Amino acid sequence: MTDDRELAWLTAVGQELGLELDTDQEEFTALDDLARHVAANVDQALTARTLFLVGVASGRAADPSVATHDYAGTLTALARGWNADTERAEPANDQDKRA
Repeated sequence: MTDDRELAWLTAVGQELGLELDTDQEEFTALDDLARHVAANVDQALTARTLFLVGVASGRAADPSVATHDYAGTLTALARGWNADTERAEPANDQDKRA
């Protein structure tokens, strides 16, 4: 997220929504990865809705930035294994791996 146009857009969106924008590169990278995996492995049409749900859930968390990164990682793993049909793929929503 080094592009000045991208930062300008995100800053303007944050201002319009009354948010104090945290331009944490790691957080945006995690969301970009999630979007890419949802589009490739689930359905491109569900990408925006998935990111919306991450935003809603993160906004309810005590630390939204940390929650966003954590949720993005969890859902990226879910998306990578969504259509898993081989032993090498990650199974979707593997309950045994939950803490």
